[in-house]
Amino acid sequence: MYFCKKYNMGRKNKPFLENVEIETVAAEGNSLAHVDGKVLFVSQAIPGDIVDVQVNKVRRGYMEGYIVNLVKPSSFRLEPFCRHYGECGGCKWQPLPYQMQLEFKQQQVSDQLLRIGHLNIPEISPILGSQKTQEYRNKLEYTFSSRRWILKGEDIDALTDVDRLGLGFHIGGFFDKVLDIEKCHLQREPSNAIRLFIKQYAIEHGLSFYDLRNQYGCLRTLMIRTTSTGEVMIVVSFGKDAAGDDSSAAGLMRNSLLSAVRDHFPEITSLYYVVNPKGNDTYNDLECVLFSGKEAVYEQMDNLRFKIGPKSFYQTNSEQAYRLYSIVKECVADAVSRIGGSKRPIIYDLYTGTGTIALFLSNMASKVVGIEYVPEAVEDAWVNARENNITNATFTSGDMKDVLNNQFIIENGQPDIIVLDPPRAGIHPDVAEVIMEASPAFMIYVSCNPATQARDLAIFSAMYNIVKVQPIDMFPHTQHVENVVYLVKK
Repeated sequence: MYFCKKYNMGRKNKPFLENVEIETVAAEGNSLAHVDGKVLFVSQAIPGDIVDVQVNKVRRGYMEGYIVNLVKPSSFRLEPFCRHYGECGGCKWQPLPYQMQLEFKQQQVSDQLLRIGHLNIPEISPILGSQKTQEYRNKLEYTFSSRRWILKGEDIDALTDVDRLGLGFHIGGFFDKVLDIEKCHLQREPSNAIRLFIKQYAIEHGLSFYDLRNQYGCLRTLMIRTTSTGEVMIVVSFGKDAAGDDSSAAGLMRNSLLSAVRDHFPEITSLYYVVNPKGNDTYNDLECVLFSGKEAVYEQMDNLRFKIGPKSFYQTNSEQAYRLYSIVKECVADAVSRIGGSKRPIIYDLYTGTGTIALFLSNMASKVVGIEYVPEAVEDAWVNARENNITNATFTSGDMKDVLNNQFIIENGQPDIIVLDPPRAGIHPDVAEVIMEASPAFMIYVSCNPATQARDLAIFSAMYNIVKVQPIDMFPHTQHVENVVYLVKK
């Protein structure tokens, strides 16, 4: 335990703490120290740092604060590779050596399963690190803002309206604050070049950036997807100010921008736009219009090709996705060997997305059944099945708690193996109940949130033993970790 030498009252009567030694890494990418018996969470610190901290939140059992002065850097501390570090909310662990990142993620999985789930688990397999720690993402989404985040040292009164325009990432905790990005290291080119070109074109031609607080303006969001096969998809989202047919002033303005992007970047495979009049940036329920190129891009995984449309979900780290699915396949192979004989199992893939896991496992099953909430993703799953000549797969769209019921199981067959890959919130209690009633002999639970995974596994623990836990790092330099848990019925 470490104690600060001074304990003064600083900003708004919040403590200002001097010479605090950071002990370890904690949740949400923060680091942890103890001050006078109270837990202190500090952002952008790493174990071994000695720092002066301004506390900005005080609660009964803990405090939160930020570094005012790095008194003595940790011997482990690295120089961040990104100029936006500290302002951008992503890649918080850049100063932390990658091997240490992996160790803390491994510990996070262990802590969540044991402390939250109180689960009886085997020895956790060593985490699988990412071979790429930069340019590993195949998809990034940017936001236009008429009033970007003002950097430290900038004189806001000296900035023109053009100086205030931004195209980048949201600042954590602020829905209407966007950090203008010069270069992001998470996605390969031409990602940065496309973003910078669109921003400059919009400025030169007077296209308005979105006012996030008052909900008006022309340009809203930009999505860039790059595949391992070298294809590029762009989706430009416009506000209602850009609504209109191609002959209208709004349509001509919109098409001029898109034409410029198409002509400047001939490597773009698919160029889409969407007009979004809503109060939020999601466009799954809106029409995406193909302006030029092909209707989809494709990812290659093993001997399978996966179609990806403008609304499709696909794991954002393609290389690690292959390793993740290979782990799932190893678990299925073990299940098949335990079943024995010539029986080929029926496999349910819940939260199937574009059918990647289901199709990846199809050659091991008599039938694979995928369920997914987004209808467009299910349409792509069917296309992926046809393109890969897979005939034993079926896909259904709808809310999992409504679709997965006893009647559905009667119609599609009793599952021998259920694969779960839910969103961060985990599974609905109704879904857990139906799974328990279906009573598959094996389950494989893939999660991007070990905390909710632990909660759900605690429900299943009455009927299932956990026989394998395999963490995998999909997102280097962040606190996020993926985890695969293999369960066998008692």
